[in-house]
Amino acid sequence: MKVKLAFGREGAEVEIPAHVQARVLEPKFAAAVPSPDTVLAEALRQPVGSPALLDLAHGKKTAAISICDITRPAPNRVVLPHVLTTLEQAGIPRSGITILIATGLHRAATEQELQTIVGPDILAQYAVFSHEARNTNSHIDLGTTRSGTRVLIDRRFVESDLHISLGFIEPHLMLGFSGGRKLIAPGLAGEDTIKRLHSPFFMRDPKVIEGSFPDNPLHHELLEVAQMVRHDFIVDVALTRSRQIAQVFAGDPVAAHAKGVEFVRQTTLASLTEPVDAVITTSAGYPLDLTYYQAVKGVTAASHIVKQGGKILLAAACQEGLGSPEFTKFVRRFSEPNACLAAMAQEPVVIDQWQLEKLALVRRKAQVYFCTPGIPTEDRRYLWGPTFAEPQQAVDTLCRELPHGAHVAVIPEGPYVFSQIANIA
Repeated sequence: MKVKLAFGREGAEVEIPAHVQARVLEPKFAAAVPSPDTVLAEALRQPVGSPALLDLAHGKKTAAISICDITRPAPNRVVLPHVLTTLEQAGIPRSGITILIATGLHRAATEQELQTIVGPDILAQYAVFSHEARNTNSHIDLGTTRSGTRVLIDRRFVESDLHISLGFIEPHLMLGFSGGRKLIAPGLAGEDTIKRLHSPFFMRDPKVIEGSFPDNPLHHELLEVAQMVRHDFIVDVALTRSRQIAQVFAGDPVAAHAKGVEFVRQTTLASLTEPVDAVITTSAGYPLDLTYYQAVKGVTAASHIVKQGGKILLAAACQEGLGSPEFTKFVRRFSEPNACLAAMAQEPVVIDQWQLEKLALVRRKAQVYFCTPGIPTEDRRYLWGPTFAEPQQAVDTLCRELPHGAHVAVIPEGPYVFSQIANIA
């Protein structure tokens, strides 16, 4: 069997050896809407659980819009013009509109990335800034949540009259599904807030996983944060395989997002009747597999369908290496996952540790193989499993270690597929 894996920008075709029983898991993927502009315009006029955006904006002097950064294939350049035009029609001057890249603790967008994210015309005509989580003075302290999270949110967003987010919905390794509230926190949150949201307090809860919605403690925490900010309106989309718009969910941040989640759940679900011996997966290719930090999502998504003691192969280009300096330092510190988990349970939260924590939890269940050629050779020894430079080499090695007739699931789109065992809710 030949399969093309989402790997870097171009993908990678691999051949699965005949002695194993391989099954390719792919989402159903809804078709693209015939006219995104028509659907977007109608969604803003007839939103879910909310007045029209034009009516919400009427009488307001300023508006802030939170949008995804370069690591997410959100169609900002398609959606933004509709929102911006509506705000100006309502009387908000162009000078009163701020667009914030919801970087969380990711690095700021480069000039070239800004051109990609919003397009040159919008970049030239509107104020566009990357969120700076580490700059304490750029945030407003809104108090604490019921569970004790200190809420620090970007001042430029909080102080605007109207609070809008643009995102897209996909399975998410912690929140169940992305979109909606995630564009507020961690997207626009301060460092201390993000650390708390990604601490073992939430990360080790068995309901803080892919597909867990709405009964997910982290989801409820982020909803509370968003309500403290007064999150007014969302425009979330579902995407096709080729990253075109499949549907638009605009309106009330809770109701519209929930409707979008149900749509995405049904169009990304791939079920198995029983766990498999091994999974070959990806991090969905560029841009999600730019770093090892992001690529971990492919492993966690696959972990729900592999047997205890099974094997997972991750194929991710990782052209930008391990990730942030903080994450890189953490990766290099621990030679095995149990020591990592023990340290995290006792020490203050470190930026970006949560992705490694999720990987360590998976390693308690399965062995992991890594085809991550962008990670420098000297750093590959810190990965918790065998490493490979070429996808086919990795597949051949994995399959050689499996018995004849072993069941292997292949997930070319990685975390964009919501995989589960059919009898597990």
